[in-house]
Amino acid sequence: MKTDVLIIGAGGAGLCAALAAKDAGVDVTVITKEYPTRSQTCMAQGGMNAALANVSEDSIEAHIANTLKSAHGEANEDAVRYMCSEAPNAVEWLDSIGVCFSRTKDGKIAQRTLGGASAPRACYAQDYTGLKILHTLYERCLKKEIEILNERFLLDLLKKEDGSVCGALIYNLRSGEIEHYFAKSVILATGGYSRIYDKNSTNSTASSGDGIATAFRAGVKLLGMEFVQFHPTGLKNSSILISESARGEGGYLVNSKGERFTNELAPRDEVSRAINAEMLKGESIFLDIRHLGEEFIDQNLPQERKLALLYENIDPVTDLIPIKAVAHYTMGGIEVDNKSQTSVSGLFACGECANHKVHGANRLGGNSLLEIVVFGREAGKSAVNFAFCDGKCKESFNCKKEENFLEKIKSYKNEIDFYSKRSFVGDMFYEKVGIVRKEKELLEAKEEIKKLKLELPLMGVSDNSKIYNTNLVEFLEFRNMLDVCEAVVDGALKRKVSCGAHYVEAE
Repeated sequence: MKTDVLIIGAGGAGLCAALAAKDAGVDVTVITKEYPTRSQTCMAQGGMNAALANVSEDSIEAHIANTLKSAHGEANEDAVRYMCSEAPNAVEWLDSIGVCFSRTKDGKIAQRTLGGASAPRACYAQDYTGLKILHTLYERCLKKEIEILNERFLLDLLKKEDGSVCGALIYNLRSGEIEHYFAKSVILATGGYSRIYDKNSTNSTASSGDGIATAFRAGVKLLGMEFVQFHPTGLKNSSILISESARGEGGYLVNSKGERFTNELAPRDEVSRAINAEMLKGESIFLDIRHLGEEFIDQNLPQERKLALLYENIDPVTDLIPIKAVAHYTMGGIEVDNKSQTSVSGLFACGECANHKVHGANRLGGNSLLEIVVFGREAGKSAVNFAFCDGKCKESFNCKKEENFLEKIKSYKNEIDFYSKRSFVGDMFYEKVGIVRKEKELLEAKEEIKKLKLELPLMGVSDNSKIYNTNLVEFLEFRNMLDVCEAVVDGALKRKVSCGAHYVEAE
């Protein structure tokens, strides 16, 4: 199959890229492992930052300053300035295509304060912001008749003889067949990798870093993989996210004694470490929003109440919510320039799989939705420009290694259960490559990952069926996760001093 621009991933970033490319007048095809409405974008509940001049104490310069401070010197100021300056336009565009933002009494888009912000800057839609943005983008893509192909798994990138990318090798879950998609330019929008922490993550099981691992095997440069953000308020037993909006609206963090022990609206790395320190003392940690009242909670935090009731059997109107800090967002990823171009010609990246150098060592709350809109649209435009300049999509490629790998899997022995190993890796990484890190433990984690990669031929799949072989897909995800784990721990070992989300404790 041929197209002008091939986009792999149908979350907020991928759909923004698709709309930008379509509006530029080219053919666009979107490939996605799951369904667009199930993407991780829907988990960004709290809001999307933009200095709209609704409050006198806020400005684009303040937004830039807050972002750079949170990034701990690891962000590119020009990239941050571009993103923050584009924020009002991004919100205006979303509003124009139908995103139903909450409103103030005078009809302005409502805004709240999230962690690390100096003013109420996060534009929100109750506590369903990402979900409502995602659904609106998807509806817009359907209206534009953009082709979206679901249940396709990325195996490899197709390359021309000169090394530039010209498409992708895809595994069709429905048919069990391998498919070749050729394109003049390719955009990766495959999401982050915090599911390497398994049940200790707010993310869905789909966040296995497939695009990053595939790009890395194709020779693409990665950047900042050690920077993993832990969200302070995951539900204790399920890791389901309780949005930062709960603290932004005035919620407290308290320990078993009922004592507040930190500034709830400090940057996430600081709050997560404070929670971790209390738990090491033997304290249980709770989010308290009871004082906000039932009417306020149902109006502004309806999802948080539903999640607490469903997953903890706790009603936050009358009860404390038990929480812990869990892996949530990955700042590292595929290195891109200011046009979303990767280190390999013809390949672009956006969203959480990309590192646009705007989050640095710690993402400012409310900037994830902003990034996917600003740089998703930018990636779409850049991919179109490349497609026009490059001209031809030549069917000359090198992907035999992945085709052969898929065949080789069938001969793997099924002596080791990779599902149990996946859980083992998640717990090990949460303990040794988590909120607080020690060099000795990082080295131990590295050795375990190296051992597991050698044992992969003993972890064959037990299901040999062709159609909807989820066992095979989950094995492929696990393989990708091991590659990502290796990159994360290598990055952590190289960075000897604490920086944002990468916090090193002396032995």
